[in-house]
Amino acid sequence: MCLIRMDHSMSKVAAVDEPAFRMSREAYRAWAEQREAGRFERVNGVVVATAPERANHNLRKFRVAQALDAAVRAAGLPCQVFTDGMTVEVGDSDYEPDAVLRCGGTLPGDAIALPDPLVIVEVLSPATSGIDRAWKLQEYFRLPSLRHYLIVWADKPQIVHHRRGDDGEIETRTVEGGEMGLDPPGIMITVEDVYA
Repeated sequence: MCLIRMDHSMSKVAAVDEPAFRMSREAYRAWAEQREAGRFERVNGVVVATAPERANHNLRKFRVAQALDAAVRAAGLPCQVFTDGMTVEVGDSDYEPDAVLRCGGTLPGDAIALPDPLVIVEVLSPATSGIDRAWKLQEYFRLPSLRHYLIVWADKPQIVHHRRGDDGEIETRTVEGGEMGLDPPGIMITVEDVYA
């Protein structure tokens, strides 16, 4: 079924090819593999199209993944950094964060899901700002492995760092410059690296 969606941030109408019914994870993956174009997530069993990326969003995503990867390499940790396209499964939802860091053994080359993310990054876009800052904050911290959720502004140097402490409490701080420690796994990145 082809639905019509209005993107209010761009005032254009676009045809979106997404099913109008709930899908299991297996059915969604089979459906997604048949798509020639488009970006999608599955939220509570419902397929949702995501808006095309803007240049600032794409650049921020690239830079934060680079910063995480450089920090992991410098520390000599057995961790991997992935960009969007890899799935994080939360309950009956399948999300594709902008960047994910996980530690431990290397995943098989044909893996499509990250079972144990340690750090998840979302870069804000006009269409998803509220979802990333509220809904996904709650959703991602349902994952026992997650310790850090970074929300990165695309157009200004600002990162909100949500960190789960050893006691399970979530601490939040906004960082506009300087170093940001991510422990575990025991790495440091800077806001300046993300906004270089």
